[in-house]
Amino acid sequence: MYKTILVPVVFDEDKDHAKVLKLATSLGASDAKITLLHVMEQLPAYATSYVPEQASANLRVELQKEMDKLTRDLPGVDGKIVDGHSGRTIVNHAKKNDVDLIIVNSHQPGFGDFILGSTAAYVVRHATCAVHVVK
Repeated sequence: MYKTILVPVVFDEDKDHAKVLKLATSLGASDAKITLLHVMEQLPAYATSYVPEQASANLRVELQKEMDKLTRDLPGVDGKIVDGHSGRTIVNHAKKNDVDLIIVNSHQPGFGDFILGSTAAYVVRHATCAVHVVK
């Protein structure tokens, strides 16, 4: 059983988090610490002039509301929203917090990333702990 589990989440309309949350609770020890992590990617510098100044702050508020809804009825589950590059931020967070399992969702493959999504592929290649990929 795992003691510290990291579950990266994305708040796209078509994402159902039930499967990964069920998996995290079933793989975790009874006193496991489960963290849901959403990474807000930064806009490229050339695009920032086209986006209203408060857009990022407003988005963070909305994402926090979604995270609070997701974690409200899950005892022992913490939700965090951080800035950064998705793959690197997930791997770095796992290292800094002694995570022993990352459960990452993969999306349906597209032309550019045929087997895993690019974030899932990065996490699988660079994580120093166990990684469970959910299709």
